[in-house]
Amino acid sequence: MTARLLAAALAALTWGAAEARTSVTIACGSVGIEAQLCREGADAWAERTGNAVSFVSTPPSATDRLALFQQLLAARSGDIDVFQVDVVWPGMLAEHLADLSRHIDRTIVEAHFPALVANNTVNGRLVAMPWFTNAGLLYYRRDLLERHGRTVPTTWAELEETAQAIMQAERAAGRDRMWGFVFQARAYEGLTVNALEWLDSHGGGRIVEADGRITVDNPRAAAALARAAGWIGTVAPRGVLTYAEEEARGVFQTGDAVFMRNWPYAWPLANAADSPVRGKVGVTVLPKADGGRHTAGLGGEMLAVSRYSTRTEAAVDLVRFLTSAEEQKRRAIEGGFNPTLPPLYEDAEVLAANPFFGALRDVFTAAVARPSNATGARYNQVSAAFYNAVHAVLSGQMQAGPALARLERTLTRLRRGDRW
Repeated sequence: MTARLLAAALAALTWGAAEARTSVTIACGSVGIEAQLCREGADAWAERTGNAVSFVSTPPSATDRLALFQQLLAARSGDIDVFQVDVVWPGMLAEHLADLSRHIDRTIVEAHFPALVANNTVNGRLVAMPWFTNAGLLYYRRDLLERHGRTVPTTWAELEETAQAIMQAERAAGRDRMWGFVFQARAYEGLTVNALEWLDSHGGGRIVEADGRITVDNPRAAAALARAAGWIGTVAPRGVLTYAEEEARGVFQTGDAVFMRNWPYAWPLANAADSPVRGKVGVTVLPKADGGRHTAGLGGEMLAVSRYSTRTEAAVDLVRFLTSAEEQKRRAIEGGFNPTLPPLYEDAEVLAANPFFGALRDVFTAAVARPSNATGARYNQVSAAFYNAVHAVLSGQMQAGPALARLERTLTRLRRGDRW
């Protein structure tokens, strides 16, 4: 991360009263409408409190955003007070984050999903508050399935066959840009989640198990990756190897894909007034392998306060407001972001905006987690080794079996003995 990029980020949009009591700086995500909703929420807090807020723009890639945050925190910089952190980052960043349990009432904390509170508690310190949770979903074109007499696939084999058939039929009818399936296959954190879903749905383990054992080199994991490699250039464009969330959404939302793997945030965007596929989209659980199980990668974002902030009380108050039921409900309705407060999954207005929230609630609460707790501070290295190995398989540089064998050797060296 260059000094120029950092300077540009810190020179981003500021709003609020010029003579406010306190000015708090927050760094939010920028996927889809994340930045817009963050600005709106922080603006509402500023108006209520008389404070001001500065917004720091961040890279859309979680990998790049983590690198930026690590650079700032390693320098003990107080330039950013509030950070939006991925669900797998608390363990990596904990030493630089304030203990929110000293500032936020216990009853407020305990109202959130217990698993997320536990995820954000490191060595007894609550280093982040749950903001929204996520799980991977399968988006599909209802109109195309109906037109071609197809049903929603429940297995990967069914998805492959249906995607191929509809793609070929649509191309024969003149839609030569149509593809069967788009997902996130760029070499970055998003590929770790996608590939973990493939492994888990095939019974291929979770890369590193909860007890720290490395299990990624196994026949079912190899079969899962070999299957995914077979999608490239057949039902998925070769360009998918460069896709993150927004690139996949762009292809699907313009009407050029039958199926898409993405997060819930894509739902309101696909149904926006200017969307070419508005009213034509359905959402369901991701497919499983024959004999496997439906699964979804756990995602989500938290809000944390820097230990180096000189405005801790105001920063905590902003976090308290942004993670409140009022704000989470607004974000669910306007942006499709899954709340971390259970009662909102029974809220009529939330369900009207996101009908699948109720039907797929179990998907969100039982999603498969990346091995960040098991690998601790080494998770980032583990994930990078994994997604680079998977990308090599998808791009045809290596076969799945040898790639996973080499990956296991790499992970064994990272573990340095029997402990991470």
